[in-house]
Amino acid sequence: MPEGVGEQIEIDEDSAFRAMFRARKEVFIDLLKWDLPVLADEFEVDQFDRDAEYLILLEGGVRHRASARLLRTDRSHLLGDLYPHLCAGPVPAGPTIREITRFCLDRHQRTTERRSARNQLVTALAEHALATGITAYTGVAEQEWFEQVRRFGWECKALGQPVVYEERCLVALHIRIDGETIEGLRAGGVYEAPRLILAAPRTGGSGR
Repeated sequence: MPEGVGEQIEIDEDSAFRAMFRARKEVFIDLLKWDLPVLADEFEVDQFDRDAEYLILLEGGVRHRASARLLRTDRSHLLGDLYPHLCAGPVPAGPTIREITRFCLDRHQRTTERRSARNQLVTALAEHALATGITAYTGVAEQEWFEQVRRFGWECKALGQPVVYEERCLVALHIRIDGETIEGLRAGGVYEAPRLILAAPRTGGSGR
């Protein structure tokens, strides 16, 4: 079942998902020009959305502010399937490790709102992990974004050297989650309690 954290209002889950997939198209396809599939000329959805979990930061129960997709690493996932060459050693995988993908900040926000949404989503990722037994996150990031992520205050390291792929300099990353993570985010000035987060799985669907 979906779980609202913070503000207690009713969430329209289907509308929240649609808003997220629409925001992903606006960011990753329209803005960043990534070559990704588009559903109904409106939503960014790929094969990994058939079996994933999402954290969606909402306002008013429906307006998308930020979101992230979490993939199990003991199943098919981006780093293991498409980017294992970014790791100097074996790709970290297991039932308590999740891969963070599609970290998306809605474009229709002022700079201060985007920073706050980013901080709330990072905080939600840490708190969700601690609440559900996740011990680590992995991911693939452009080098500039990786440098930001590793300064948030949690234990984040590169799994290999940066690699240029399709004109983007990519880094595989590993984030350890433990009892000191929240305090690290506080010390890094990133911790911000999320006002409303939908944490929900989505399996077997088309993504809409």
